[in-house]
Amino acid sequence: MNRSLFITIHMYLSAFFAVFVLLVATSGGLYLAGYKGVVESTEVYSGEDTEGLSALSGEALEKAVVELLGRAGVDGYRFEYVKVKGADLYTRPTSRAHYKIELDDQEVTVLRREPNLQSAMMELHMGHGPLAFKTFQKIFALGMLFIILSGLWLGLSAERLRVRTLAAAGSGAALFFVAVLFF
Repeated sequence: MNRSLFITIHMYLSAFFAVFVLLVATSGGLYLAGYKGVVESTEVYSGEDTEGLSALSGEALEKAVVELLGRAGVDGYRFEYVKVKGADLYTRPTSRAHYKIELDDQEVTVLRREPNLQSAMMELHMGHGPLAFKTFQKIFALGMLFIILSGLWLGLSAERLRVRTLAAAGSGAALFFVAVLFF
């Protein structure tokens, strides 16, 4: 692959993924600055755990969750899978309106949860979005690896950029290791 083609692929991938890099940087930066977003919760059902949800897993759990949501008056709602987190169950994806099922002894409470934009972006950021988006995130990760490695290669292979590229890469690596080891 010649240098010109490498530069072209690097440029187009950078342009294509720019919006996604901004999403990750903005949502992550806001989260680290203390704005984690808000999830509005509304109780839609409370009653006995007649399905024995805490003892179920896999397809049996998902079927029982569908039945429970039906009893709670939730019709036509679709989810991709159920995430078990301690005594709580979450319908996924959680980047949009979803349900949290709280299990307590033989009681079950169903909450409808609606994330605001920042909370939804963080859910996507953390890989809690739709399965199709998770597949895209894997492609995005490969694309970013290509962009970074091709940028390094392009900088190191150009004689006039080599020293500046080494200095930038070296200082970035040093800062990374100092942050990991000492902070």
